[in-house]
Amino acid sequence: MATMIEENGPSTHEQSEVSPWAQARQKLEGLLNKNMKIRMTDGRTLVGLFLCTDRDCNVILGSAQEFLKSTDTFSQGEPRVLGLAMIPGHHVVSIEVEADSLEDTQGFGSNRC
Repeated sequence: MATMIEENGPSTHEQSEVSPWAQARQKLEGLLNKNMKIRMTDGRTLVGLFLCTDRDCNVILGSAQEFLKSTDTFSQGEPRVLGLAMIPGHHVVSIEVEADSLEDTQGFGSNRC
């Protein structure tokens, strides 16, 4: 029988069942320090490293750059460097993880000890 330390203290488990909360947490932890592209309700797009989130779905990006919504389909314009940025959860339209960032992750989505 193995003893595991959980958020509520030590407990003993005989089964290897993982709660949905633990699975979601593992997925989020697997995305830490990965490049993300976040589209916002006002048309802006922020690209940066995923550093953290909270229960209200606010997102913190590091080394963030802002891309404005372009009226001209041929030019995206120069990105504006923001550095550390907090995006309120209610302004997030979509979140994409850049593919090259996921290739570096080994065992993404699998159970880790």
